[in-house]
Amino acid sequence: MASNVNSIITSGDLGGGLIPTEYANQIIQDAPKSSVSLTRMRQIRMSTRTRVQPVLDSKPLAYWVGGDTGLKQTTKMKWSGLSITAEEMAAIVPIPEAVIADSGIPLWSEVQPRLAAALGYKLDQATLFGVDKPASFPDGIIPQAIAAGNTLTQGKDLAKDVASMGQKLAEQGFAMNGFASQPGLNWQLIGLRNANGSPIYVPSLASGTPSTLYGFGLNEVTNGAWDTTKALLLGADWSNFVVGIRQDITYKMLDQAVITDDDGKVVLNLAQQDCVAMRVVFRVGFQIANPINDVQPDKTKRFPAYVIQPAGTTGA
Repeated sequence: MASNVNSIITSGDLGGGLIPTEYANQIIQDAPKSSVSLTRMRQIRMSTRTRVQPVLDSKPLAYWVGGDTGLKQTTKMKWSGLSITAEEMAAIVPIPEAVIADSGIPLWSEVQPRLAAALGYKLDQATLFGVDKPASFPDGIIPQAIAAGNTLTQGKDLAKDVASMGQKLAEQGFAMNGFASQPGLNWQLIGLRNANGSPIYVPSLASGTPSTLYGFGLNEVTNGAWDTTKALLLGADWSNFVVGIRQDITYKMLDQAVITDDDGKVVLNLAQQDCVAMRVVFRVGFQIANPINDVQPDKTKRFPAYVIQPAGTTGA
């Protein structure tokens, strides 16, 4: 009788049930990104939905008095009202209770920071580029800067371009005090030096601290809101961009609500269908101030931001 040396039990002989599949209890993901609007812009608290902020529109003048008995002239100041209206952003994330019970990860602790990041993304889109903005918001900072002629196309010397931005803003009476940029610009800035041989860019050395460009904070917009076809770098006097917060980001758990579509049709009944939902709400407004200054009194010839556009860009 011939010997049998070819029989061996393989995984295929086990019917798929004897070798368990291991599932990780952690998610491979990037960290939620912060909003440059909430980081760089001036924040004010709003006690009502609409707030009118006085902005200096004209300054008083002084006159020489002619002779001992000359007449002294009168002068005045003028303010305009800058209206900020808080608009509401919100989202609801429903999850069946059975899915929550069977999940190997804490779902709500994963969902909550992502909702906050989604709000920041939406806010940055509206304030920086005017994308999907509420009617009460002004046009985005970058489109307005381009329309005002405060733009240059990236040249061969990026360090010189950035310095030119600061000079042009100063000629309009604004002090550039920070930057926002497209993702990855830091790699173009590393190694660049000014006329004295000093680095113009210093990478961040501590978590939560922005890198600096010419000594001023640089925030790369990495939450997906930046349009790389429109701008490479934004430099601004950020004190003139105002974010009004009527209600901070709040979360609420729902289990008795009904979710409907635009036509009123019930899409999900949380109680009847054993679901729980997390609702997030954020009420925020945005405005741009362009107060009169001593260097450029003509409002049509000044804007508190300057943009470097990518090479080959001809306009907004």
